[in-house]
Amino acid sequence: MKVKELIERLKEFDPECEVIMSRDPEGSVYSPLDDIEDYIYFDRDIYLEELTPELIEEGYGEEDLAPSEDAKLAVVFWPKC
Repeated sequence: MKVKELIERLKEFDPECEVIMSRDPEGSVYSPLDDIEDYIYFDRDIYLEELTPELIEEGYGEEDLAPSEDAKLAVVFWPKC
């Protein structure tokens, strides 16, 4: 699903509704949405788009960048734990 498709789907709902995420494929655990961030998606994993001085200071390195030109920009939704 693309962001534009998600936006259109969300327009169908009451804007005061809570956003709840399933935390597993079976739907046996749920959590409220906590954060949204942009990443690079490739081969079932997420990577950083770029290394900033702040990210390097936090311990991220070249291995955290996408390993392929075929990677795609993505929005990742993080559940509240």
